[in-house]
Amino acid sequence: MDLRAELLKSIWYAFTALDVEKSGKVSKSQLKVLSHNLYTVLCIPHDPVALEEHFRDDDDGPVSSQGYMPYLNKYILDKVEEGAFVKENFDELCWTLTAKKNYKPDRNGNSVVSHQDAFKLWCLFNFLSEDKYPLVMVPDEVEYLLKKICTAMNVELNSCELDDYLSQEPQRQGGLTVWQFLDMVNSGRFLRGIEQEAISMAVEEVYQEIIEDVLKQARSPHGYLWKKGQLRRNWSERWFTLKPSVLSYYMSEERKEKKGSITLDKHCCVEVLPDRDGKRCMFCVKTSSRTYEMSASDTRQRQEWTLAIQMAIRLQAEGKKSLHKDLKQKRREQREQREQRKAAKEEETQRLKQLQEEKERKLQELELLKEAQRQAEILLQEEEQRRRQQHEEMQRTLEIQLREAEQARASMQAEMVLKEAEAERQRKRILELEDMQERLQEALQQEVKARQDEESVRYAQARLLAEEEEKLKQLMKLKEEQEEYIIKTQREKQVLKQEMENKNKCLEEAQKQLEEVRVNRQRVDQDVMAAQRKLRQASTNVKHWNVQMNRLMHPIGPGDKRTNMSGGAFAGYQPLVSQRDSSLK
Repeated sequence: MDLRAELLKSIWYAFTALDVEKSGKVSKSQLKVLSHNLYTVLCIPHDPVALEEHFRDDDDGPVSSQGYMPYLNKYILDKVEEGAFVKENFDELCWTLTAKKNYKPDRNGNSVVSHQDAFKLWCLFNFLSEDKYPLVMVPDEVEYLLKKICTAMNVELNSCELDDYLSQEPQRQGGLTVWQFLDMVNSGRFLRGIEQEAISMAVEEVYQEIIEDVLKQARSPHGYLWKKGQLRRNWSERWFTLKPSVLSYYMSEERKEKKGSITLDKHCCVEVLPDRDGKRCMFCVKTSSRTYEMSASDTRQRQEWTLAIQMAIRLQAEGKKSLHKDLKQKRREQREQREQRKAAKEEETQRLKQLQEEKERKLQELELLKEAQRQAEILLQEEEQRRRQQHEEMQRTLEIQLREAEQARASMQAEMVLKEAEAERQRKRILELEDMQERLQEALQQEVKARQDEESVRYAQARLLAEEEEKLKQLMKLKEEQEEYIIKTQREKQVLKQEMENKNKCLEEAQKQLEEVRVNRQRVDQDVMAAQRKLRQASTNVKHWNVQMNRLMHPIGPGDKRTNMSGGAFAGYQPLVSQRDSSLK
């Protein structure tokens, strides 16, 4: 986060504090005073001409934030130089303006944090908040800041209680405003049973670490180190403060009298020294111009200071000005990656759910197909069994007729001599019967054709019935949709009137199609009746030719004296004729 973005956050609070009516606009006189104060705290040369020209009284109405931004960028922010002003004074100006209107501590003096601590928490909030307006701090950063404060007091934060607090209201899950955050801290919910002085010390420590970029500043007395002088070479006790670019030392922890500083860059290094001159736990900081020797109170403090100084040197080598700005950016990237992974996981879960639903639907369709296949196999087996029984019955009938024919043949051989003359007459009659058989065959073909026509008509009727059922289903569905739309549009009748008319048109078209299907069905029924009439006519023709054939065969019998013999001779032909009749039927 660059300097301009940091300054804009504080100025945004000051601007919104001046917006009494919450209309997004501030009067020009107030903006004029605000701009003048910003000139002062940012140590920018005043430009009264531009100030008066931009906020002259002849313009109508107040100025919005968008209208104030061009002047703010051109005459103030573009002229700001980092290090030329005290940022704490700038933040105090903006805090004073916004706290007077928005910060509401306990009137009975039971607030957990003091007014000064609230200001520091406000600065910490601005640093950790998202770069979006209105400014909010996401729950992860809230937990991070509270953990830092609790760690400074050697207290463990109850994360479960914090999660419960954030989940009580849905808007808190998206982030807290600074006033919600200060109210939460002042409620004492997470700092229960801790003295205000301890909280102030913890807030101060976190403020110096994050806002002032103090990498190392232990609590008293651990912040003191012994430093060896350059000229007199004596040892003096100093209070040290480490920042990314400088290691400063003071007379005491109040930091009122600064004794000197050590500028750090990527060429510096820190080394551990052996004990000597009555000093122990020694180490030194080597710069390009000088070596500074120091002594800690114990080995642990020496290790902490050497690691902190090495971290500062590493930040200088990497070109980073602030450790916590880098950490904040990394946490933000981790949150974005976590959100991306969460979104990808949700998308994958949704896709898997869709695939599972598709799989279940496919399985249901497969089960239906298997059931239909089983039903078809059962029907096929029944049909095959029926055909097998018919075949076996026909085979038994043919065997019986074959035995009877053999018997008749044996009797006919005995009577062959007597039947030669009669055989000639029978040949002629047989020719007549063959001719009649051909005509019967033709009648049978007509009957088969009629049956085929009937089957095709039945198939067409079944198809039309299926279409009729489908149309009926569509009609019922349209009716159901119409009923649903009627129920839903009782309150929106005027808006959805056109849609109801379209639905009615679709219903009328469906009814017309249904009427057409019914007409087609009646036509198919007429075709079926016509086919049945043809079938009955063919059956009548077959019966007629059977009667004619019986009439032709009846007079062939011999005289009274040879009645038994002629009956036996004709019995050989009778099964064949019966077989022919059965096949024609």
